[in-house]
Amino acid sequence: MSETATPAPTGAITHAFILAAGLGTRMRPITDTLPKPLVEVAGRALIDHALDRAAEGGITRAVVNVHHLADLVEAHLARRTTAPLVSISDERVALLETGGGIKKALPLVGDDPFVVFNSDSFWLEGPRSNLARQIAAWRPDAMDILLLVAPTATSLGYEGNGDFVMAADGRLQRRGEREVAPFIYAGVAIVKPELFADTPDGAFSLNLLFDRAAERERLFGLRLDGQWLHVGTPGAIAAAEARVKASAQVP
Repeated sequence: MSETATPAPTGAITHAFILAAGLGTRMRPITDTLPKPLVEVAGRALIDHALDRAAEGGITRAVVNVHHLADLVEAHLARRTTAPLVSISDERVALLETGGGIKKALPLVGDDPFVVFNSDSFWLEGPRSNLARQIAAWRPDAMDILLLVAPTATSLGYEGNGDFVMAADGRLQRRGEREVAPFIYAGVAIVKPELFADTPDGAFSLNLLFDRAAERERLFGLRLDGQWLHVGTPGAIAAAEARVKASAQVP
């Protein structure tokens, strides 16, 4: 993009990594010919919703990984003319999953804490940017990872048992087997790059880092102010668009 990034305050989180390399199998047959990040909801591609949310929260630079139908994603991003500035991490040779993809791209992300976005992170915003709230809540002395989490019961299109229980101070723990948890991961996390030092080479899940942080009692959550919309299948697109229309806002 051609726009010059505005300098951020000292200590601010300004870099993001957007996970956009997945195969999108649950979105088939759409994703047979169109990568999931380019699926449109409310008139914009999912990845543009994520990048716009990032810009609203103060992110000036983003790294996007590509694998499935990578040429289409790269061409789409090259046409963006708004913040943040975007760099590409190429995973055409091998899909590295969420953790491995980020680890490969760390030289592009830098040495400071950064935000990880799922490219299909999608929600109706509250009165203030949720990412700005999350960055303001970040406390690196106490936290290794800070997740944006949404209430399981009110998240549109989600039918699972939830991911986490949250203590009064915001600490997160995984739900137990056969239990139902009140919060679902909303696809946005602040992480420290040093957490990747002792991780496998090649493909691995970001959940490895979440679990390690939880064991150290350094995994925290921030409740989303708004409504999370789970756009995981073709049928979920119409439901999400209807909710956006009903809310009289386009995120």
